[in-house]
Amino acid sequence: MENLRKYGRMPFTVAVIHGGPGAPGEMAPVARELSSVMSVLEPLQTAATIHGQVEELQDVLKDNVDIPVTLIGFSWGAMLGFIVAARYPSIVKKLILVGSGAYEEKYAAHIMETRLGRLGPEAREETVLLMDALNDPSVEDKNTLMARLGELLSRADSYDPLPHDDEVLECQYDIFQSVWEQARVLRSSGKLLEFGEGIQCPVIAIHGDYDPHPYEGVRTPLFRVLRDFRFILLERCGHRPWIERSARERFFAILKAELVWKGH
Repeated sequence: MENLRKYGRMPFTVAVIHGGPGAPGEMAPVARELSSVMSVLEPLQTAATIHGQVEELQDVLKDNVDIPVTLIGFSWGAMLGFIVAARYPSIVKKLILVGSGAYEEKYAAHIMETRLGRLGPEAREETVLLMDALNDPSVEDKNTLMARLGELLSRADSYDPLPHDDEVLECQYDIFQSVWEQARVLRSSGKLLEFGEGIQCPVIAIHGDYDPHPYEGVRTPLFRVLRDFRFILLERCGHRPWIERSARERFFAILKAELVWKGH
């Protein structure tokens, strides 16, 4: 799989970063919409470690964009952008976190419980069976199982979704398992949040009020460590604002305003 898609022509001044880890392609709808106002890069992470993804992303950015760049990271991609902005502050002029994971472990304790509580009995039972299978070393083809699990969790993550296609190119369970296990260690140790002390650019977090990833796990810790931080809560909005009937228009209006704003 190639690790970069381009929307428009040089100069590229913004990049959208997918989540997962291991869900390349899911930010394509955001990239297409934003390309109406400027050219956009969509890096696709292929490395199976946090360090590898950080280095891969900064290499892609240095080779393809006008530095510094605005990074728009979604879910795990928001956390990856957070680390990149800390390690390579000269290449990021603004960081936008969309539906980010929590930055302290205590806020993440009930995410799956919330998701399961929103599903019907059959979907809940299937979700539990899929999670058990993914944790079973003897089970093969975990990419297919992960894709199905993603479909079910998307129901729980969404408030009132518009019809949409799943644009993930390939669910990559090995990447998910490896990177997310490292991310959990970083978060539980406090080192993930410590990266914020090295971030010099403005940071904006956009979060849905129905997102099972609690917004207080983003807002409260980041207000403590970031120099220039704003938080925007979208009402009637789940994990992916661009598919939400009530929030999509405001979400893109906010992003486009941030991309053309010359205040920073």
